[in-house]
Amino acid sequence: MINLETLDHWLLAPTETERLEFKEAKQQFNQTKLLKYCVALSNEGGGYIVLGVTDKRPRQVVGSQAWSTAEALNGIKADIFHKLRFRVDITELQHANGRVLVFDVPPRPVGQIGI
Repeated sequence: MINLETLDHWLLAPTETERLEFKEAKQQFNQTKLLKYCVALSNEGGGYIVLGVTDKRPRQVVGSQAWSTAEALNGIKADIFHKLRFRVDITELQHANGRVLVFDVPPRPVGQIGI
């Protein structure tokens, strides 16, 4: 389960990895870029895209307004599934410094090629 404690642990990671990406995304995030990151993470065995956190160290929570309503979050989940044919879970965390979105990308299903 992804929670604020998990986020705090990730913030201390020395670098991003092939399975953990941070994006500032204060106001919005490009949907095409999100889809590409989902495919890349899925091909690497799954991972997380964290919106609302600075990319560079020391990482700080800056908050994100991307997909800021329940309807918008449900819409992006549906769009990811429609276009990529796999489900991505989204966790919305309310950090003291702002809202953080965590996209939990599964590994690519066996027998499917990446897009």
